[in-house]
Amino acid sequence: MRSADIRERFLGHFERNGHTVVPSLPLPFEDPNLLFVVAGMVQFVPYFVGQQTPPYPRATSIQKCIRTLDIDEVGRTTRHGTFFQMNGNFSFGDYFKAEAIQLAWDLSTNSVEDGGFGLDGERIWATVYLDDDEAVDIWHRQIGVPLERIVRKGMDDNFWSMGIAGPSGPCSELYYDRGPDYGVEGGPAVDEDRYMEFWNLVFMQNERGPSTGPGKSEFEILGELPKKNIDTGMGMERMATLLQGVDNLYEIDQTRPVLDRAAELSGKTYGAHSGHAAAESHPDDVRLRVIADHVRSSLMLIGDGVRPGNDGRGYVLRRLLRRAIRSMRLLGYDDPALPELLPVARDCMAPSYPELATDFERISAYAYGEEDAFRQTLRAGTTIFDVAVADTKRAGATSLSGEKAFQLHDTYGFPIDLTLEMAAEQGIAVDEPGFRRLMAEQRARAKSDAAAKRTAHLDLSLYRTALQQGPTAFTGYTEIAREAVVGSLIGADGLVGAAHEGDEIEVVLDSTPFYAEGGGQQADWGRLSTTGPGHEAELTVVDVQQPLPGLIAHRAVVLSGEVQPGDVALAQVDVHRRAAVSRSHSATHLLHSGLRRALGDSAAQAGSLNAPGRLRFDFTTPGAVPPSVLGDVEHEINEVLLRDLEVRWFVTDQDEARRLGAIAMFGEKYGDQVRIVEIGDYSRELCGGTHVPRSSVIGMVKLLGESSIGSGVRRVEALVGLDAFDYLAREHTLVQSLAGEFKTPPDELPERIAGVLDRLKSAERELNTLRVGQVLASAGSLAEQVERFGPLQLVAAQAPDGVNPNDLRSLASDVRGRLDASAPAVVLLASANDKGGAAFVAAVNDAGQAAGLKAGELVSQVFGPALGARGGGKADLAQGAGGDATKLADAFAAVRGALDVART
Repeated sequence: MRSADIRERFLGHFERNGHTVVPSLPLPFEDPNLLFVVAGMVQFVPYFVGQQTPPYPRATSIQKCIRTLDIDEVGRTTRHGTFFQMNGNFSFGDYFKAEAIQLAWDLSTNSVEDGGFGLDGERIWATVYLDDDEAVDIWHRQIGVPLERIVRKGMDDNFWSMGIAGPSGPCSELYYDRGPDYGVEGGPAVDEDRYMEFWNLVFMQNERGPSTGPGKSEFEILGELPKKNIDTGMGMERMATLLQGVDNLYEIDQTRPVLDRAAELSGKTYGAHSGHAAAESHPDDVRLRVIADHVRSSLMLIGDGVRPGNDGRGYVLRRLLRRAIRSMRLLGYDDPALPELLPVARDCMAPSYPELATDFERISAYAYGEEDAFRQTLRAGTTIFDVAVADTKRAGATSLSGEKAFQLHDTYGFPIDLTLEMAAEQGIAVDEPGFRRLMAEQRARAKSDAAAKRTAHLDLSLYRTALQQGPTAFTGYTEIAREAVVGSLIGADGLVGAAHEGDEIEVVLDSTPFYAEGGGQQADWGRLSTTGPGHEAELTVVDVQQPLPGLIAHRAVVLSGEVQPGDVALAQVDVHRRAAVSRSHSATHLLHSGLRRALGDSAAQAGSLNAPGRLRFDFTTPGAVPPSVLGDVEHEINEVLLRDLEVRWFVTDQDEARRLGAIAMFGEKYGDQVRIVEIGDYSRELCGGTHVPRSSVIGMVKLLGESSIGSGVRRVEALVGLDAFDYLAREHTLVQSLAGEFKTPPDELPERIAGVLDRLKSAERELNTLRVGQVLASAGSLAEQVERFGPLQLVAAQAPDGVNPNDLRSLASDVRGRLDASAPAVVLLASANDKGGAAFVAAVNDAGQAAGLKAGELVSQVFGPALGARGGGKADLAQGAGGDATKLADAFAAVRGALDVART
């Protein structure tokens, strides 16, 4: 049974049993403590903890998940995967244990003809929590499972909680006996390879207290929940493994074709090594599994809007892609691999996720661009890494320094995980703590300014407590001032009862006209004037964020007086800033639409910034956008402004939005109801931001240019309104000034400047020819300075200061050509530079190479070390740079000594 069929069968079963089918969240998760969705119940947490009222009593979903803790274990075992799908059914105070167990049993054991999975009920085992007699009774008396196939386990195995105080409860897991080929008898307590877990039923019935110790089970049960909930998770990959009769998740229909294609490309045969254990541990099989998992995981991440990067989610994606690429290289395949593998993964996953096929051009652009960039990094970084390892071993050390690992990462783009892997292959360790310390210092410096602006408390419990008073109603679409009530004040030490002049706090109101930063739009600024019994205050709002869905926090400074929870506040938005930001946001929609009209639908939004008077728009496209195309887009946008189109917005459901063709941004989470913003007939886009009433209000848009910000991603920056006009006025003044200097009409400036530049380049070429001629003219006199060590000829001399490496190389080759070709000859020249170092070149003739002399070794092992510099090259010609030019005499002497030893 295909995975897509398992999906349809699962959702159909629960929909027929009264469950609402809820779409999967995108993989990126809006939580400071999580990079990705890691479990099927994540989107339902607000219902389980009582923050929000569920809109349905029971639900079912198939949630896309990513877990990153096991990346290093992927492929080494057959249990660990990065991307997986969790099939779940949920009850919010509706049904409980008996129905949850019955629903799981029916779907698992009903025949395929009756809509089930057709598993043999005689081979299913159940585990329950130690004292959950109720679950044992249901399994035995209601379902009919013999007591010997019901196993009681302790809290570490069969009691669930979120790891913090709140809902918790016992769970019951379903295991399937795969037979004696997979292990010994005795049930899941004895062998979890033979007895594979495929479903976990969580009975959320208790409230637990905070942890009392470091252990997973060290907490107190405070009592029972007023409403008992159900949260289950059936592993899609586990069920596919069982129903498709394969050994593990790497061999199911959604991964095995990728593995097979990788094996075909590299000339390997998966599982060819004798014995079941060997198939799990042989390096080739491990690499093939890594490729199968990481290519699929990368496809899903990019599909949900993640882009390769150096931090957070982008770094996880980059690491997955690079591990897959390098695994192919280790298997002996050196050509670009992703164009061969990613389409296979797409074809495997598209039956379940059709959007992967329709959006594949965008997805592949990111992936292939990252592979191209990484192949260049590998070529450059591997050479530097090899030199660093050689130096480490030569010094007798067993560990690569943290400083060297950091240099490889920071200067050459070599990721630390790759350094660790390659160092292990060379038999040396890496000072990883030293590397992490240097990385932390760099991040602290880079983020010191940005950190002050963002949400002050990564501990979301403060915001959850504030949200218990009710969500913040946003009224800013229709007003810029309103009266509200102060709900909570959050200071540096948590929730506070009052704030005074000079305090920096976060203010939560029951309603607000202030727009919280989101969707690329910067937050509103403004003022809060508060009054309470016997006190009042004035505050300036400097930032607005939404740390939790439904909660808007106003970062503010108390200018005077005292503010307390319960005070009445007059919230007033800075109308000038709001208008300027709204102009930029509406202009961004026009730019997005204009680029898609010019470049096609693959030019999808990948990020934006809407600030007063300016905008930044990131989008996907394989290559640079020609200036002529940008010019056409700019002209078209400004024509739209002149048409004075009406800007309107309305709320509808997602199906209607798709029917209307509204543009949605990948990776964004949208609810059942979505807000569509239309600018006449030119633009229609899903958006939660603020906009101008008519297109003419924008005034003017000036595109400043475009540039690359990553593989397959370009950035356009633009000015809007008066900022655009001021820019053009300055440009006009500059052009007029240049026209006066060159004494030519403004429209003839390009030709005039081009002519001047041509003359300058011609003069530079003539000067360069003269300089090279002067350098090469000294070749004859240098050749006459030849020294002899028996039959060996040596020219070791210092050339004039400041000779560049290219000219020095030409000079060395010329001198070598003037020496006796029948006898071994070495030419070694050096030139001091203005930084106190030197450039140096060694050249060896054919006779010298036949005698065993190598220019690369002379440079890297003798001359360079004596000078305190590094260099290398081939046997006939090598070069280097750096060191201390005052040691040139010592370096020449070292070469003479080495050649004398070689002669004797």
